[in-house]
Amino acid sequence: MLNTLLIQMTDPHIREEGRLAYGRLNTAPYLQAAIDHALALPQRPDAIVLTGDLTDFGRAREYAQLRRLLAPLDSIPVYLLPGNHDDRQQLRESFPDHTYLGKTGPVCYGVDIGGLRLLALDSAVAGASAGSLDQAQLDWLAAELAKHATRPTVIALHHPPFNTLIGHMDRIGLLQGAAQLEAIVRQHTQVERVISGHLHRSIHIRFGGTIASTAPSVAHQVCLDLADDAASAWTLEPPGYAVHALDSHGQIVTHTATVGQFDGPFAFHEPSGKLID
Repeated sequence: MLNTLLIQMTDPHIREEGRLAYGRLNTAPYLQAAIDHALALPQRPDAIVLTGDLTDFGRAREYAQLRRLLAPLDSIPVYLLPGNHDDRQQLRESFPDHTYLGKTGPVCYGVDIGGLRLLALDSAVAGASAGSLDQAQLDWLAAELAKHATRPTVIALHHPPFNTLIGHMDRIGLLQGAAQLEAIVRQHTQVERVISGHLHRSIHIRFGGTIASTAPSVAHQVCLDLADDAASAWTLEPPGYAVHALDSHGQIVTHTATVGQFDGPFAFHEPSGKLID
């Protein structure tokens, strides 16, 4: 039985109205479509977390556009995290009602969402594409996990703490703090997921005795090329988001939702129960 439903959206790269990401992509309709899709799920989400690269350049007008796009979620808690394309101080100024963002320093927070606990870390480094976790954040994480040792927990950050084999992205991944994070996670069995963005793809790996993953972008995707010298390129593969569902046994089951118009649904069986031939 479903206990809690946490939606993870990531990397919308919102520009100010009328501007295109990379000179060719209007990202706003993609985020709007993802939100509409999530609101139409049979089960109402308990919360939505956006794991970074909320905007393309961290500008005030971009965050204003993001606020407008998030408005339909006014009855659902929304939690934000900065990515390498964001400006954490501008994020705070643009979302002053999101008090969990704090006032200074890295954006890290812990919140309860239904039956699970969400712990957010800030891996963004001002002026850099690669990420890092400092010792203060890691110590905070260890203390938070010790305080809530039996509560199913999701740890969220922007940069994935593992290599993905997409060479150009791994070179701007989490370059400091990944090993320490994995060691902390290994000591706390209540950690059900370590979730991240940045990669614009759905990727999963064993990590610290649990599962770490990235989610697809709600807009554009990074090309699937595992060559170390792969070109840095993006594609308009179908957008999506992750659905992290906590069951009544305290385990999380994760689904990837694909956003778009597709034929169906169609029944497998006739009304009589006979398989359709």
